[in-house]
Amino acid sequence: MAYKGRRAVDPHVVMAEVISTKQVSPNMMRVTLGGDELDRFTPAGYDQWFRLFLPRAGQDMLRLPTRTSGLWYAEYLTTPKARRPWVRNYTVRAARPDLNELDVDFVLHAGDDDGSAGRPGAGHDADSAGGHDAGHAAGPGAGFAKAAEQGLRVGLLDQGVAYNPRHDHDWTLLVADESGLPAVAGICESLPADARGVAVVEVPTAADKQEFRAPSGVEVRWVLRSDVAGDGAAAHVVPGQAALAELCALDLGHTGDVYAFTIGESALATGARRHLVGERGVPKAHVDFVGYWRHGKAAPS
Repeated sequence: MAYKGRRAVDPHVVMAEVISTKQVSPNMMRVTLGGDELDRFTPAGYDQWFRLFLPRAGQDMLRLPTRTSGLWYAEYLTTPKARRPWVRNYTVRAARPDLNELDVDFVLHAGDDDGSAGRPGAGHDADSAGGHDAGHAAGPGAGFAKAAEQGLRVGLLDQGVAYNPRHDHDWTLLVADESGLPAVAGICESLPADARGVAVVEVPTAADKQEFRAPSGVEVRWVLRSDVAGDGAAAHVVPGQAALAELCALDLGHTGDVYAFTIGESALATGARRHLVGERGVPKAHVDFVGYWRHGKAAPS
C-alpha cells in the first residue's frame, strides 16, 4: 500500500489570491497567498501539503472542483481540458492563520522539465517545493510564481502531512534536494525543542541556502551542487545526486533508533532509503520516502 502520511483535517477546496511575491534566493521564489476563505484551511505544521489549482493561459475563470474527497479528481477529469485549471502539489512554507496567509516556495530551475514534484498519496506531482514543495521554470507552477500579480486567484485543497513517524525514535534524519527544502524547513520548525538529528539539504549554490529555525540538537548540513559540478556547471548535474553521496559518506554519529524521511527527486528519495536499509541496517518501517519529481520526465497536463 502506498505511504500516505497523515490526512488533512476537514479539507475544503478554497479560493485564495496572490498577496505578494519575493525571490528569496537565485533559485527560489516565494508567493504569499491570502484571503478570507483561508480561515477554512487548518495549519498543521511539518510538511503540510496541498493541491494548488492554477488558471491556464487564456482562461477568464478559475473552475474549481466542489468535492473535497478523492472524488475531486474524477470531477476534475470530467471538465473539458480547455476549462480545467492546472493542478500541482505544494508544501506550506509558513502559515499565519491570524492573517489568513500562506507562504509557498517555488523552485526556479531554468531549462528543467516540469518533472513530478509533490505527493499525491505517496509522492507529489510536478514542480513542487515544496515540496512538499518548488517548481521548475518550464512548468506551470514556476511560471505562475515568476509572473504572479497581486490579486490573481488560485484554489487550494489541503492534503495533510507526509512526515509521519509511527514508532518511538531517538533522533531524526532528513534528506532532501531543493524541492524538499520547504518541507525540511517546516519539519525542523515543528520538531520539539529537545529533538536531535541531522538534515542533509542539497541546493544549487551557496546563495540558495535559507535560514530557518531548527532545534539546537538538529544539525543542518548544506550540500552545494556547484561544489560538485564546478563553476557554471551546477545546472547540468542531476539534483539529488550530491545529497545522496553526502548521506552515503556521512558518519551519522547518533545512537538509538532513527526515523528517516527522504524527499525530493525520485532517485534521491529511493536511493537514500535503499542505502539506509541495505547499508546502515535501518529497519524499513523506520524510513519513509517521497519522490516529488523525476528528472527528465514531465508531469501530466
